[in-house]
Amino acid sequence: MRRLAGLVLAVPWLALAASPTLAAEAAAEGGGGIWYKGLIALAAGLGLGLAAFGAALGQGRATAAAMESIGRNPNSADRIFTPLIVGLALMEALALYALVIAFFLQGKV
Repeated sequence: MRRLAGLVLAVPWLALAASPTLAAEAAAEGGGGIWYKGLIALAAGLGLGLAAFGAALGQGRATAAAMESIGRNPNSADRIFTPLIVGLALMEALALYALVIAFFLQGKV
């Protein structure tokens, strides 16, 4: 519980610590209108990380449920396998969509 509290307090602190760095880069480039580039990079990184985390959790839960079901009824393995693979492929596709979106966002920076 203490680790979670430390993480919850550390994330906003790190986000606030990045602001002077981004401001210094904007001032060095001679304009104040490019602050959004740092936000785009931050959005791409966070979006990709959250998508990968969500896909991993979903795939783990789906696989665990399928293995438990097969363990309870081994005769149903052939009927469970195909929907499991289709579900895993769709979860992975969502993570790949997030990767493509992150690449597009990085191209705008």
